[in-house]
Amino acid sequence: MLNLQDPAEALPHQSVKAHPVVAIVGATGAVGVELLESLAARDFPLSGLKLLASARSAGKTMRFRDQELTVETLTEDSFEGVDLALFSAGSGISKRYAAAAVKAGAVVVDNSSAFRMDPDVPLVVPEVNAAAIARHRGIIANPNCVAIIATVPLAPLREKLKLKRVTAATYQAASGAGAAAMEELRASTEAYLKGEAFEPKVLPHPYAFNLFSHNAEMDEENGYNGEELKVIQETRRILDMPELPIGITCIRVPVLRAHAIALTLEFDAPVTPEEVRAILADAPGVKLVDDRVRNHFPMPSEASGQGDVLAGRIRTDLGDPSGRSIALFVAGDQLLKGAALNAVQIAEKLLQR
Repeated sequence: MLNLQDPAEALPHQSVKAHPVVAIVGATGAVGVELLESLAARDFPLSGLKLLASARSAGKTMRFRDQELTVETLTEDSFEGVDLALFSAGSGISKRYAAAAVKAGAVVVDNSSAFRMDPDVPLVVPEVNAAAIARHRGIIANPNCVAIIATVPLAPLREKLKLKRVTAATYQAASGAGAAAMEELRASTEAYLKGEAFEPKVLPHPYAFNLFSHNAEMDEENGYNGEELKVIQETRRILDMPELPIGITCIRVPVLRAHAIALTLEFDAPVTPEEVRAILADAPGVKLVDDRVRNHFPMPSEASGQGDVLAGRIRTDLGDPSGRSIALFVAGDQLLKGAALNAVQIAEKLLQR
């Protein structure tokens, strides 16, 4: 746990000025690239931008709006004059450098798992719990991509109906494992189609035309992997439902980007698909895609490149004769709403404060 009570790690100020100097940590990674594009696309009112990465990426140039910016080597001295630091370089980097950014006067929005379960660090999806931002002490955590994509439609249903249980199965794209996994999917697919052998290096199993249990570390005692446990813990925290029963199976599928989730939701009273459809139709951050006649429901190909979470395939769960359970299918861009866009939306909320 980051000890923000320590004077050496204390936050010099709680607010971010209207036109902040922004730093992106991990700028050359898959999420870093999307952070850059999201800042530009949303016309984020920054007054300066620093691109930070490892020494091997230093000297590369990246385009932002009409400028070419040079990537700098990340050090503990990189944050002088920075007001807002967007971290997306893994938990080890966040644990090592976030305190230095806070000490220098920046507010950190961190995309890693380093601080997500720290009670002193807000875990935020702006459409769900933006008010939690107000209690930050220098660091705000960006949740796990599946937890973000799931809670955007879950939150409005929780507000209108009493949610009792969630069962989920995920279909997670290569983007969740980074740019190297996306390239391995491309290369292995090409090799497969040519009938050539391909030895996986990034993921533990052949990826082309295959799917397998998420490659996070497995808890051999309970049989759940780290991704599944993170989603359970973070979803409960985001929804402020610490006892919510959640069952989940996380699967890696051969899709480049955008995760999908099959959800079965149990409520405390009978509910109809029409009620759920009406709630989601008006929910922030949700786009209803639910055309039974054309068999047109959420797909990663349509979720990719957009900020909304697609929701559809809404129907009564025939396995629950009480009528209290609803099944639906959602899809969201892991690199955007599941990571970069959510971080930028948090930053926008900071400016509004």
